[in-house]
Amino acid sequence: MSPLVKFSPEVQSARRTGRPIVALESTIITHGMPYPRNVETARRVEARVREAGATPATIAVMDGEIFIGLSDAQLDQLGQAKNVMKLSRADLAVAVATKRTGSTTVAATMICARRAGIEVFATGGIGGVHRGAELSFDVSADLRELAETPVTVVAAGAKAILDLSKTLEVLETLGVPVIAFGQDEFPAFWSRASGLRAPLRLDSPADIAAAHLQRGRLGLPGGQLVANPIPVAAEIPRETITPFIEQALAEAEQRKIAAKAVTPFLLQRIFELTNGRSLEANIELVLNNARLAAEIAAEIPRQRAL
Repeated sequence: MSPLVKFSPEVQSARRTGRPIVALESTIITHGMPYPRNVETARRVEARVREAGATPATIAVMDGEIFIGLSDAQLDQLGQAKNVMKLSRADLAVAVATKRTGSTTVAATMICARRAGIEVFATGGIGGVHRGAELSFDVSADLRELAETPVTVVAAGAKAILDLSKTLEVLETLGVPVIAFGQDEFPAFWSRASGLRAPLRLDSPADIAAAHLQRGRLGLPGGQLVANPIPVAAEIPRETITPFIEQALAEAEQRKIAAKAVTPFLLQRIFELTNGRSLEANIELVLNNARLAAEIAAEIPRQRAL
């Protein structure tokens, strides 16, 4: 293991004892919501993983070191840090080389999780193909990472601000299994329904773990995306959220907001338009994903031992 990778005592103990571990991203802490709500939410997500029988490993780069698991003090420090890099595959190595502090997106979290031997990762929603990508070529690195890095990612689908149909097409082209959990329809982040049928459906953590293990036995590269619908009580129905998404997209285009600035702007604007309801839904779906990820993580070593 590279000396650049530092394990928290809790994660180190889990590695020694064989306790299941779930990777968690840190972008939600630095770019998702203000302090102290960001840190409070991160702690709630970690607690949900523990309640479900696994060990949480929040991943971040701090002063050029990759941390697999953060202490309470580090969570607070990251939650209040300024000028934090938002790291994907392209800039992870630069952040480490120049001793910067950065939060990990889906792609960077997958890379670090794989490096640390962690097979399951819980997030909110993956990135994907942005609307108008046929002109902008704005496609998230998360999709390529899913095709290359063998980590099972539990998300509430792709973020609903994206072109979900094109995102599914790219994932199919890249050979990434897209598995809806417990329903036939691909979920749309804040909403359980997208109007799109999911390519695959599985109904238990045990089946998802079995598929993860079978990919390895077959020598197939890459991971799998588990699309876990937001709980019914927390969802914002598609017909309610869609007008707000369209308004936010139109405003982003008018202001010529592009590249990495697009997603934060859209999420903030939708938060404002929904009077904060989108953020509450976001928190609930992340908690739901953390629970399912922990259950899958517990199944993998159990089945591997059979």
